[in-house]
Amino acid sequence: MTVDDLSAGEVARQLGIAVTTLRTWHQRYGLGPTGHVPGQHRRYTADDLTLLSRMRELITRGVPPARAAQKALGAREPDTPARDGGGRAIGVGRSHPAARGLSRAALRLDAAAVAGLLNEQLTATGVVRAWEDVVVPVLRGIGARHASTGAMVEVEHLLSACVSAALAGIPRPEPSGPPRVLLGCADEEMHSLPIEALAAGLAEAGLAVRQLGARVPPRALRDAARRTGPAAVGLWAHAARYAVPAQLLDLAELPDPPTLLLAVGPGWDEVRLPPSVSRPRTLSEAVAILTAGSY
Repeated sequence: MTVDDLSAGEVARQLGIAVTTLRTWHQRYGLGPTGHVPGQHRRYTADDLTLLSRMRELITRGVPPARAAQKALGAREPDTPARDGGGRAIGVGRSHPAARGLSRAALRLDAAAVAGLLNEQLTATGVVRAWEDVVVPVLRGIGARHASTGAMVEVEHLLSACVSAALAGIPRPEPSGPPRVLLGCADEEMHSLPIEALAAGLAEAGLAVRQLGARVPPRALRDAARRTGPAAVGLWAHAARYAVPAQLLDLAELPDPPTLLLAVGPGWDEVRLPPSVSRPRTLSEAVAILTAGSY
């Protein structure tokens, strides 16, 4: 599919709106694909996408839909420039088109659209691809905007809540015995979303896990491992100040120590760890290690 032959679903994903909204704009305001042949699937050109993007931007700024359609179709009234020092878009680079749609929906604080896009992508590609190709670029873009402007806290909070809910909706397998994998965040680590993604990715692969969430003190991690006897423990840290090797290595001193230890997240990048500790760099690597069954 080329940029001059976009389906309704692809256009909706890039704009961060529902396909039903796209259909409404076509029926009510004439903002449909040029050259549409009745009885055939709608195909949109690059010019169609530009016009629809204009429509979405106007509505986002509070212009009533009918007036927005008039302006998008030909009015020449000047726009009010953005004043937050970072423009209206969240930069996602050369990412999947769905990432651009997700960033736009998140920027509008449109929780329903965000949830719809996330669930659609999870269904279409699975947890790992949806996380790495769509969610991560948007989270990084929000982080970059926050670093440069101090803004976007509300956008990050809404998106994180929607992602967490979508990941929680991934069906969990019925364990044939006690879960063999224990996942948690390092002491004082508040960013639990990546470990939620790992738990969901493992669930999708048929592996049951115990997930402890954010800010797991070392003693709590040891107690949990001692009481449940996991074969593998994964600990997430997004920053080096949270990545304390003893949190993981002390587990080897338990009477029934885990066979596999995983240091997950960029916080461990500059930390010296023994070769016995696995260091997956991506969600797909972590899922591959934990589903290999060699521990």
